[in-house]
Amino acid sequence: MNSRIFSTDRYQGIARRTKEFLNGHEDFLSPSTARSPRAFGDALEGILGDNFRVILGEDCAEYSANFARRAMADIAFKDNDGLYYVVDVKTHREDTKFNMPNLTSVERLTRFYEDDSNYFVLLLVRYRLEGTHAVISEVTFVPIEFLDWECLTIGALGWGQIQIANANHISLKPHYSRKSWMLELCDIMLDFYPREIGKIETRIEYFQRVRQHWEAKTE
Repeated sequence: MNSRIFSTDRYQGIARRTKEFLNGHEDFLSPSTARSPRAFGDALEGILGDNFRVILGEDCAEYSANFARRAMADIAFKDNDGLYYVVDVKTHREDTKFNMPNLTSVERLTRFYEDDSNYFVLLLVRYRLEGTHAVISEVTFVPIEFLDWECLTIGALGWGQIQIANANHISLKPHYSRKSWMLELCDIMLDFYPREIGKIETRIEYFQRVRQHWEAKTE
């Protein structure tokens, strides 16, 4: 079953309401936390966790915002059709030149997407600071398959981490086919792993030479 949120433009309404809510929220930063993107992100996650159910409105049937830091989701909900959404909240300060956030493990995502009723969703909040006041300039609320691979990359951690290559440049393909996106992921990983093997072989050869160097030394 297709999601009523993402097969229509309802997801754009959720993004718009999130932006309006955050810009109408009372200031939540101090001079010290305003200097820390991590502190800002933690504070924003807490605010959204407490209020996102209301922002979702009639699209939410069940809701949870209690997850461990390393969990796949910051927020999760089910819609009225029983489809399950895990929402990863990310923040991006506009005046930073480079930001490369991790989204999720390729292995974790592929297992999660074995069930067609699951959706892994990015909620990206772009902001700027005016003193200790946060101005939300843009909110993006999309399933990962709406992200064009041109703005994604794979990081060499574990099975591989899907990352946004540069949060200043997000490229979307609204209503893009999950099947097509996942097939592209498979092609990317089948190219990625052989290159990683080549890197490992080079490192093995390097430490073989290092070992020979130290074996030749006297105590």
